[in-house]
Amino acid sequence: MAKNEQLNSEEWRNATGKIDYCMTNDYMFRMVLQSNNNVLKGLISSMMHVPLSDIKSVEIVNPIELGKHIEDKDFILDVKVILNDNSIINLEMQVTNYSNWTNRSLCYLCRTFDNVQKGEDYNSAIPVTHIGFLDYDLFPDELEFYSTYMLQNVETGKIYNSKFRLSVLSLNQIKLATKEDKKWHIDEWARLFKATTWEELKMIAEKDKVYSEAANSIYVQNSDETIRAMCEARQEAIFHEQYVQKQLKELKERAKEDAISHKKQLSEKDAQIEQLQAEIEKLKEKLK
Repeated sequence: MAKNEQLNSEEWRNATGKIDYCMTNDYMFRMVLQSNNNVLKGLISSMMHVPLSDIKSVEIVNPIELGKHIEDKDFILDVKVILNDNSIINLEMQVTNYSNWTNRSLCYLCRTFDNVQKGEDYNSAIPVTHIGFLDYDLFPDELEFYSTYMLQNVETGKIYNSKFRLSVLSLNQIKLATKEDKKWHIDEWARLFKATTWEELKMIAEKDKVYSEAANSIYVQNSDETIRAMCEARQEAIFHEQYVQKQLKELKERAKEDAISHKKQLSEKDAQIEQLQAEIEKLKEKLK
């Protein structure tokens, strides 16, 4: 555990009410996973469907320097998972829908997959996975809880390359968790991430030691003023982004309504012109 997790591991059990900064805050998400290797291993085990005993070590290759300002473009958590071979996993928490997730995640994945050193065999490419934890529905017309995408033949379904995959966890669709999801306790991780009160978190923590450690980590990080300041900054930035997104959506809807109204007015004028032309033709006939 990190130095700042040397607080009494039972103190969090006395906490009540609202959690100031829960795991959907991307800074808190990163700090909890960075501060507790057991929690990180447990999450990787569930999301990747890999027995915990097969995970020999987990290394975060881009750790946060406490208190250092981080730009939005850097908010990507790269984790190097060593099983029987090397695998790189990108974990990202996203609560605002910018309508660009499919392109964004694919860009991150492609950059990560470009890991073959000059002169090396392309078969040495390290498998990569990008896992997005989204607090919104990626495809509203096709709701799923946990889904994985890979390159494959559109006709036969044959996998083109198993070293390259994208996974998405919809935190809003826990009710759609499959038997496989529940077998790997992915639904419990989603509930832990979504927990906004200590009472909710305690109920989850009772189910497994790793959730208890996660709860303690959340408590410790919430007790650190430097981390709280960074979480607050991220929260304010997210609120601002969501406000801008809402304003932009309203402007687009208003512009669409204006365009429809304008089109209707033009249509009415065209109809009036046609009527006048018809009347003119009638007058011409009478004057003949």
